[in-house]
Amino acid sequence: MGNKIVLIGANHAGIAATNTILGRYPGTELTVIDRSDEISYLGCGTALWIGRQINGTDGLFYTSRDDLIAKGARFLLETAVEGVDFDAKAVIAVAKDGSEVREPYDKLILATGSRPIAPKITGAMLTNVYYVKTFQEGQAIDKALDDPGLETVAVVGAGYIGVEIAEAVKRRGKRAILFEAADTSLATYFDPWLTNDMDKNLQDNGVELRFGERLAEIEGKDGKVSGVVTEKGRYEAQMVILSIGFRPDSSLGRDRMKLFPNGAYLVDSGYRTSEPDVFAIGDCATVWSNAIGAPAYIALATNAVRGGIVAGHNACGGAVESTGVQGSNGINIFGLKMVSTGLNLSSARNAGFDAAYADHEDWQKPTFIVEAENAKVKLRIVYDKKTRRELGAQMSSTYDMSMGIHMFSLAIAEKVTVDKLALLDIFFLPHFNQPYNYITMAAIGAL
Repeated sequence: MGNKIVLIGANHAGIAATNTILGRYPGTELTVIDRSDEISYLGCGTALWIGRQINGTDGLFYTSRDDLIAKGARFLLETAVEGVDFDAKAVIAVAKDGSEVREPYDKLILATGSRPIAPKITGAMLTNVYYVKTFQEGQAIDKALDDPGLETVAVVGAGYIGVEIAEAVKRRGKRAILFEAADTSLATYFDPWLTNDMDKNLQDNGVELRFGERLAEIEGKDGKVSGVVTEKGRYEAQMVILSIGFRPDSSLGRDRMKLFPNGAYLVDSGYRTSEPDVFAIGDCATVWSNAIGAPAYIALATNAVRGGIVAGHNACGGAVESTGVQGSNGINIFGLKMVSTGLNLSSARNAGFDAAYADHEDWQKPTFIVEAENAKVKLRIVYDKKTRRELGAQMSSTYDMSMGIHMFSLAIAEKVTVDKLALLDIFFLPHFNQPYNYITMAAIGAL
C-alpha cells in the first residue's frame, strides 16, 4: 500500500520534513503546497540585506525547488489552502488561476507557520506601514528605504526582529525610533542585567528608544504615514514597521484539534496532533521544553527544522521521538553579541520554579592578550534552588563566545546541576580563555 503525504508550508519546518521524506523514504508520494512562489527563505537574513550587511538575497534561499522535484517532490506553489476535509482526508485549495484543488492524503503535515500580530490601532491600513515576515515584505521595506525623502522610521516592538530592523534602518542612514511597551529590549530571552547593555548599545549607535510606550495610533496624510502616537506623545515619522510578535497559524485545524493556550497545535513528542494521521511542525505547533518539562511555544527556525525531521520520519512509518528543546537563540547588533538558552529569571519564576541566578563578568582571555583580540564577557546562570538544576543561561560580549551557550543547552537537556558545572573539566590556554574562566566562576558563585 502506498503512502501519499501532503505537506502544507514550504519554509524551514516543511523543507526539513521534505528532505527527510525524500532522502530516507524513496518512493513516497509527496505533494508540497504553499501560497508563496518562493520556498526555503531565511527570514533571519532580512535585516542583514536591508541594512546592507550582505551583498544580496540569493544566499538566503537555501534549497532549490528543482533539486527537490528531481528527488520526487511535487509542488503546488501560489496555491491557497482553504480548508481540510479531515473525515475524507483531503486538502481543499485554490490555485493561482482560480481553479479548485482537492488533494487526497494518507498523512498530512501542517507547517503553516505564524502570522504577524496586527495591532488594533487607528491608521494601520495606511501605506508605508509594513510587517517583517516574508521575502516580499522585506523587498517592500528595502525599496521604501531607497526614498531620499524618507527621513524617520518608527519601528514598533523591541524583540529580536524589531531590534534587528532598527539597526538596519539606521545603517541605511535613516532616523530610527524604536518603540516598546516593556521597559527594555529583548525581554523574552534576557534579564535586564544584559538587556540594559543592548539598550545602551542601540542608543550609542543612534537608535532612539521609546520604551514603556505603547503605540495607540498611526497618523496619516493623503494616505501615507505622517506620525505615530503613544500615550506619552506624538512622533513624526514617514514609515512604520510593525514587529510586535507573531501568532501561530492554526486556522486549518482550530475547530478539530487540541490546541495550546495561544492557539498552537498541541503535539506529542512525535509531532502528532490529536487528529489521526495529521502532524504539525514549526511555528504553528508546540515543542517540548526541557527547561520546564512541559509543552511550550518557542518559535525558532532551529526548532522548526528538528520538528520537520521527526515528523518526516513518523509520517513515513518511522518511530522517532523528539528529545525536546531548550530554545537556544542569539543576536548580534552593532557588534554586541547576546546568546541565551532555556529560561531567564522572570520566565523561570513564572513557570513556578524557586529560581536563583549566579552572575560573573570577566575578560575572555588573560589581560596580557592585546585588546583587539580580547573583550569582557557577561554570563548569567539561572537555576532551581531546590534541585540545583540549571534552568537557563545568558551571555553577552563583543567577543564571539556564542559556542559556549551550546554547552549550557546540553546541560539543561541532561538536567545538570550548577554544582556539577562548577567542577566541569574546562581546559585553559591563554589563546582561548582564562584559568579561572567565567563559566567556572559563575557556577562557583551558585554554590
